[in-house]
Amino acid sequence: MPTVAAVVGLIGVVIGGFALARSRRAGNGRAGAIVAAVLGLISTVIGGLHTANSAGGFGTGNGLAGAIVAIVLGLVGMILGGLGLARSRRLEPDSHPEAEKGTS
Repeated sequence: MPTVAAVVGLIGVVIGGFALARSRRAGNGRAGAIVAAVLGLISTVIGGLHTANSAGGFGTGNGLAGAIVAIVLGLVGMILGGLGLARSRRLEPDSHPEAEKGTS
């Protein structure tokens, strides 16, 4: 289970990186940023639950290292997704009320 969570976190990091790179263009990258944030959250929660419930330490075969990797990748995915979402919001032309005033 922690390996699956780590893979989900890695997918979130990759999608978040692409969303952050594409967020400079208006309208692009928003959906990818949301997906990256959600996948990062899922990975962090699953990794955290497995870390809390695993008996033993590293090298015992209980997946503690994989759970920690899942937590780290999940946090990175959430950060990249949040940055991409914030950047794409900042570049939307309709999000500023002053944009409507100038079109009269």
